[in-house]
Parts: sequence; C-alpha cells; structure tokens
Amino acid sequence: MKKHLFINGKWKEAKEYAPLYSPYSGELIAEIGQADEQDVEEAIEAAKAAAKVMAKMPSSKRAAILEKVAAAIEARREEMARILAMEAAKPLRTGRTEIDRTIQTYKFAAEEAKRIYGETLPLDAAPGGENRLAYTVRKPIGIVGAITPFNFPFNLVAHKLGPAFAAGNTVVLKPASQTPLSALVLAEIFTEAGLPAGALNILPGKGAVVGEKLVRDNRIAAITFTGSPEVGIAMKNKAGLKRVTLELGSNSAVIIDDTVEINQALIDRCVTGAFSFSGQVCISLQRVYVHESKYEEFLEKFKAATEKLVLGDPLDEATDVSSVISPKDHQRMQEWVDEAVAEGATVVTGGKAVTDRLFAPTILTNVKNSVKCSCQEVFGPIVVVSPYQNFEDAIELVNDSRYGLQAGIFTRDIYRAMKAADELEVGGVMINDIPTFRVDHMPYGGVKESGFGREGIKYAVEEMTELKLVTIKL
Repeated sequence: MKKHLFINGKWKEAKEYAPLYSPYSGELIAEIGQADEQDVEEAIEAAKAAAKVMAKMPSSKRAAILEKVAAAIEARREEMARILAMEAAKPLRTGRTEIDRTIQTYKFAAEEAKRIYGETLPLDAAPGGENRLAYTVRKPIGIVGAITPFNFPFNLVAHKLGPAFAAGNTVVLKPASQTPLSALVLAEIFTEAGLPAGALNILPGKGAVVGEKLVRDNRIAAITFTGSPEVGIAMKNKAGLKRVTLELGSNSAVIIDDTVEINQALIDRCVTGAFSFSGQVCISLQRVYVHESKYEEFLEKFKAATEKLVLGDPLDEATDVSSVISPKDHQRMQEWVDEAVAEGATVVTGGKAVTDRLFAPTILTNVKNSVKCSCQEVFGPIVVVSPYQNFEDAIELVNDSRYGLQAGIFTRDIYRAMKAADELEVGGVMINDIPTFRVDHMPYGGVKESGFGREGIKYAVEEMTELKLVTIKL
C-alpha cells in the first residue's frame, strides 16, 4: 500500500517512498511518500493562495467545517484506533481514549472559531486621546508550519490544525515519520468537511528537508512544534521573526505527602501516569517523591499494581502496555536502567526486556539525581520513586530539573498545596492528581527547557493570530 503526499487538495506521488513498519510486529504497514524541497515549495504556494480564502471565510463556516471533522472522526472511531495500534503500537483501549479526546479538541476549536474578538480601548485616558474611538481585532497570521510527534498523532495534530483553521489560517503539516497514516487520513476528512483546497497540506518526510524549509521560509508566519528540546531549540534559532510555539520535553514529578491515604485510587492514578502508552507521554509521571512515613507502603502497593499490567499486542483488547516506538528506544531503555543500577539504583520490578519488542514496566529506587533515568526525559515505561523528609526538600527535588512542564502533589494540607502551586517551577500544577492530567481546552505548556507558548485551543488561537489596533478620530 502506497501513501502519497497531500498538496493543494490533491494526492501527489512522491519521487521517493519509505517503508513504515509496525513497532510491535515489525511487519510492513505501508510505503510512505517522502516530500522533497520541490514538494514543500508547492505546498507553501498552495497554502499562500488558500490563505486569502480562509481569511475571508466567515467564522460560522470555519466552525461548521471543524464540527463536521469532529463528527467524521467520531463515525470512524474504531478505524482510527486501529491505525494508532498499527503504526504507534498504542493499545486499542488507550487509542480509543485518544480518538475521543481528538473529537473534543476539534469541537473546542469549532466553538473558539465563533468567539475570536478584541476589545475597545479608552484612548481619552491619555492626554491627546480625546474624541477618539479605538478597538482591537484579531487577524489570521497566515501560513502555519506544524510539526508533530508520534505519541499522540491524532490529538496533537488536532491541537495544531484546530486552532489554525479556527483562526482562518492555512497549514503545512509535517507528521512524525513513524505515524504518518493518522495525519494522512485527515486529508479526506477535511476535504469532505469543506475545507478549501490548499488550506491543509500534509508532507511526510525527513525533518532535515521538510522541517528545515518550513522553519526557514519567510512565507511561513508561525511554527508550532511538539518534540525534543534539542530540535526545538535549533528551530527557534533558525526561525527568525516567525511566531514559534514549542512544546518540548519533561521529566514530570509528583509529591505525595504524609497527610494522604495511600489508597487504590491514588496508586491506580500513578500507574496510569507512569505507564500509559509505555510512558511515551510528554507529561508522563517519571519521578515520584513520597514522604518517608508513607514510602514503604506506597512502594509495595505501586509495585503490586504495576505487575498486574498486561503486556502484549496493541490490537489485543486486554493489552495495557505494548512496544516502545522503535528498537533504538527499546535498547535505550535497557542502557538507561543499566546505568542507574551501575550507579547504585535498585530495580523494584521490571528493569529488562520481556521480548525483543516489549520492555517491562520498571520501578527504580535509590536513583542518583545525575543519572539519565532521573534528570533526562525517559519517554518510556520507567519511573523513579524516592523518599523525602521535609516538604521544602520535595519542592527543591521537583525543581531540580532542566524541564518544567507539569507537576502534581497529593496532600490534604491547604498550606502545602498553595506553597506547591506558588513555588513549583512548571507550567501547570495538578493538586491532588498526577502531572499527566490534561483536558484539551486548558492552557498547556511549560517553562525552562519544556518550551514556551501555550496550547489549548483558545490559547493557541492567540498564538496564531495578530492583534490589530483600529482608531477613529470622531
């Protein structure tokens, strides 16, 4: 099965195709067209021409298109979940949750399309401003270059496309190399929903070709990227005066203090946060700091719940955890665990490959802050659990990170909750929940090397529009 490029509302054969293999079975799924510079040029020109059409389109029509997209995805929910299982090894149950969130994201985008507005300004507040009326409006920014990761290939694409189209922009999308099918299926969905030709262009291909041109080309008004800090920082340095939104890495932490009961609900949330989609989530729970009085109880229950997880085929309804995205990452998991153990860490459970494609959900203790499993982003099924004595120390341990996306705290002490909310150096603090909590209309983004700018449809629309001031002398 060959999958072509999607440019200017039409499928275009590529000069070169690359094989796409299942992360779980290793089977060939499809041959994916690889865009070259000429293809990118054609897509940008198509997006430029369509930008005039989109900018003039009434917000009610933009909203209607997005509502139709949500309905189409809902009608094809099971098909979409199976695409995720095949190309990303995302278990079916987890995949269905992503599809449900994707539907919500497009619905939120449809709603936001109808409420993009400015404000009036009292110019007479300044001497010389008398007898003038002033107001602001938000105008589409133009062409958005969207570069998306493999881990949520439907919903994170929706977080780029939804606000871009709600605001009246056009998009050139480069999906992740491992998950192009979930992006390409959107071509027919948006076309059937009535999106003008050229407003959406989908270009699988190499980052050094597609991504590089999108970042450097002056016709692209904004770049929205989700991925690694290294790539994101390099993009920002090349982007010039473009608007850039970067959603980068994390090694998210949770604090569990001595006032909470270590019940099954808390344990289940931590297991979900740590091992859902094999830990390949930007806000996956990677570090757990537990008060020393609760540490042994937490570790025992956490271990027991983790060992009940079912590993296997993502197409099996019973599967909780399947393969990490690539053999390279599978090998990296082992190397990072081995490094931690060599530095004195204890493996509580897991710590090794189950098969050549499955890595066991892993809990480590006695881990030094300097080893990769603690200080870098694992992006795999590995979590570090550590005891602490003083609450202030726990805050410092969470903040001792190059990242700052989200953090969580479980406590019954309002003082500690508010202290954490104030002092944790992150973009979002989840009180009495794990850092992995996200709903799709909340502002989402981080500080430090977790990036800057915010997603969540309303906030992304602000990133993808220009504020224009109009004054009238009366």
